[in-house]
Amino acid sequence: MATPLTLHLYAAAGLLLTPFAKRILRRRLARGKEHPERLDERLGRPGQARPAGFLVWLHAASVGETMSILPLIGRLAARGLPVLLTTGTVTSAELAARRLPAGALHQFVPIDLPGPVRRFLDHWRPDLALFCESELWPGLMRAVQARGVPLGIVNGRMSARSARAWQRLPGTARALLGDLALCLGQSAEDAARYRALGAPAEAIGNLKFDVPPLPVEARARAALDAAIAGRPVLLAASTHPGEEEIVLRAAERLRATHPALLTVLAPRHPGRSAELAALCAAHGEAPAIRSLGALPGPETRIYLADTLGELGLFYALATLAFVGGSLVPIGGHNPIEPVKLGAPVLHGPEIANFRDVYAALAGAGGAIAVADAASLAEEAARLLADPAACRRLADAAREVVARSEGALARTLAALAPLLPEPG
Repeated sequence: MATPLTLHLYAAAGLLLTPFAKRILRRRLARGKEHPERLDERLGRPGQARPAGFLVWLHAASVGETMSILPLIGRLAARGLPVLLTTGTVTSAELAARRLPAGALHQFVPIDLPGPVRRFLDHWRPDLALFCESELWPGLMRAVQARGVPLGIVNGRMSARSARAWQRLPGTARALLGDLALCLGQSAEDAARYRALGAPAEAIGNLKFDVPPLPVEARARAALDAAIAGRPVLLAASTHPGEEEIVLRAAERLRATHPALLTVLAPRHPGRSAELAALCAAHGEAPAIRSLGALPGPETRIYLADTLGELGLFYALATLAFVGGSLVPIGGHNPIEPVKLGAPVLHGPEIANFRDVYAALAGAGGAIAVADAASLAEEAARLLADPAACRRLADAAREVVARSEGALARTLAALAPLLPEPG
C-alpha cells in the first residue's frame, strides 16, 4: 500500500519539531508531567540494558491502561519472556515500579518524532509490539512495521468520536491499521469501529474484568477502621477539578440527615493536595491529610486521601463510592475496581471510557448515575438509610463482573501464534 500524503506530512512535521524536542519536554517537566531524572527515555535513550531473548513490548498510555494489562504482563513474564512496558505519565511509572513482576522492565515511551523513535527501536529491538486500548501513534507504528516487527492492539477501545475523526482520513487509517498482526477489541462495538477503519479486529472482552482487586494493606486498614469507628464513609475516588466542589456541596446536604458522615476525597492526581485543602477551607472545613500522616478523628468531616497506591484501601472501607472523572468531561474511571472490593458505585454521566462496563452494571442494577450535587446527595442519603439496598447494589455489580471475566485467557490464546513455544 502506498504511503498516504498525510503520513508523509506527519513525518515531515516530526523532522521540523525534532530540534525543539528538549524544549517541549522541559515545559512539560515544569508542569510536573515528566520525570526529572528520566527525560532521556522520552528522547529514545535507554535507561536500562535490553534483556536477552524474545522481547515483548507493550505500550499503555497511563495508569488505567497499565492496570488493565498488568495480568497479561504477569502471564508473559511467568513464561520466561522478557517484557518491556512503556507508558507516558509519571503516575504510571510509579505504578509500574510497584507492580511489575520479575522479568518486566519499564521505560517512558519516546515522543513520536523520528530521532527518538529510531533510537528507542535500535536499542530495544522488540520481537512483538502490542499497543493497549486507543494508543495510535503514527510514527511509532510505521517505524515498528517498517522493521518487520508484528504489531497488535490489545484491549482495543475506539470511541465513536475517535472513529469519526479517523473516518475523515480513511487512507491514513488503513495504512496504520490494515497490516496489524491482530486487533483485540473490548466489545463488539469497538471491534466494528476498528474493522471499519481497516483493522483485522475481533471482540474478545475487556481485560479490566480480569484484573485482581486493588491491594489493601492490612495494618493500614486496621488503623483506619479504628479511626473511623463505624461511621458511614462517602468516598469520592479519582476525582478531577470541578468534581470535589460538587462532592463537598453534596456532603454538606448529607450531614443534615447523616451527621456522622465522613467524606474521603481521593483525587486522581495526588499532587493537587494543596489545592484541595484550600477548597475545603473555603467550605469551612479543615481536612485531615493522609500524606501528612493524619488519621480522621471523631470531629473530622473531610479526609484528604492524597497518596499513591492506596485507592484499594479506601474502596474497601467505603460505604459508598462515587467514581470520578464522570461529572466533568473526562470520560470516567474504572468502576470494576470498587466493585471487586465490595463498594456500591455511584457515577456521573461522563462515562465514555467505560461505556460498556457501566451499561452492564446499570442493566443489572449494579450502579447508580447522578448528575449534580443535589442528586448525589439524594441517592447517597437513600442508600445510607437502607443498608440492604447498598448490599443489593454491590452484589448485583459483583455478579456482572464475575460473568464478564475471561478476556485474559482469550488474549493469550490470540497471541500464541506470535509468541515462541514455552520453554
